[in-house]
Amino acid sequence: MEYLNYIVIALFIFFILNRIIPAKGVRQISTAELKNELKDKSKQFVDVRTPSEYNGHRIKEFKNIPLHELSQKAKKELSKDKEVIVICQSGMRSQKASKILKKLGFTHVTNVKGGMGAWR
Repeated sequence: MEYLNYIVIALFIFFILNRIIPAKGVRQISTAELKNELKDKSKQFVDVRTPSEYNGHRIKEFKNIPLHELSQKAKKELSKDKEVIVICQSGMRSQKASKILKKLGFTHVTNVKGGMGAWR
């Protein structure tokens, strides 16, 4: 019974770390760095927030593909040959989106740290 407690704690820690640690091969940039990236027309910009969040406050270069639709729409609407820069409200959903894109075979993925909450 004592071992079961250790296993549950270990699984809980693993789950938390898995959500926090950035995906391997994903570049992390600040919102200040993003301002320079927006000038590059060869990059794809994806906002993974909900449509209502996106319509409330957005960066015009970003296309809205909600996180829950990303797996289905990424293959049709994004090019694997171009860099994809992902943003959300705080950086957590975009982190998850970055992992999804990497699993789908996108090689150049960038996450915006702090998300729209840090954008001003």
